[in-house]
Amino acid sequence: MIQPAIIRRQRMLLALLFTLILITIIIGMGLGYASLSYNRLLPTLFGQGTFKEHFVLFTVRLPRIMITLLAGMALALSGSILQGVTRNDLADPGIIGINSGAGLAIAVFFLYVPIEVSSFALVIPLVGFAGAIVTAFLIYVLAYSRKTGLQPVRLVLIGVGFSMALSGIMIVVISSAERSKVDFIAKWLAGNIWGTDWPFIYAMLPWLIVLIPFVLYKARLLNLLGLSDSAAIGVGVSLERERRTFLITAVALAASAVSVTGGIAFIGLMAPHIAKALVGPRNQLFLPLATLLGGWLLLLADTIGRNMVDPDGIAAGIMVALIGAPYFMYLLLKK
Repeated sequence: MIQPAIIRRQRMLLALLFTLILITIIIGMGLGYASLSYNRLLPTLFGQGTFKEHFVLFTVRLPRIMITLLAGMALALSGSILQGVTRNDLADPGIIGINSGAGLAIAVFFLYVPIEVSSFALVIPLVGFAGAIVTAFLIYVLAYSRKTGLQPVRLVLIGVGFSMALSGIMIVVISSAERSKVDFIAKWLAGNIWGTDWPFIYAMLPWLIVLIPFVLYKARLLNLLGLSDSAAIGVGVSLERERRTFLITAVALAASAVSVTGGIAFIGLMAPHIAKALVGPRNQLFLPLATLLGGWLLLLADTIGRNMVDPDGIAAGIMVALIGAPYFMYLLLKK
């Protein structure tokens, strides 16, 4: 039974995070290369702004803010699932190769498959998911043993190897491509938020609307997967089936995010750890908190990064890595 004090603490932290997200959104709407006065935000939101104010807010700022927030939530939830399934605190979709698999598929598709611009936003998440699921399948097969089943530590190590190998293949693929297309892929690799139009939000939302409630609904089962294999089987869990279900869900969440934000790592590593430190390791408690934390962290990193250097700023992936890499080293030394 969860203590009422912990539940109250979780609710207070959720309210605090909602407030932080709202404050960061308001700050982000006003900051940028084309400034927008804060006293003009509400009139512009309600359709009383000038053409320039309306364009800056609804075409430039809000789509980017929404994409960044949603992608951070998806990456954090994906990382939480992977850490639970693999029983490894260092698991993250960017570290174990899932993001690289999605990125390679998107790069090949973008470079060699002709497609209409109007269909691009809808197809890219599917392409990213296809690349990520193939990568995850290969990692799973190599980490699986008939005698002992899925070996979580081996899965992470093989995933790290896949991430490095796929990054090398990506360099080979783009080395012979056109300069204009190489620029896009280079920005993607750096974690530059590029899907900053409303169609990308419409393409990404269905994934999150379905998968976030699904994961929260099965949070108790994810607790059981964190036990030893014998203990999970002893309480009636269909171990391999549930692992595959959760892995596919984690892959889908990560692919939907990186298809529009580029190669961003460490959000899925940091958010679950911070959430667990605040409310404990039970998934039904920390998963909602980790999801909001991931959205806020990526939103904050992008808001800071895009305003540090004019006019393009610093890629969100680089800003996250500046924080995440030392944190990863800390966890590595601690574990």
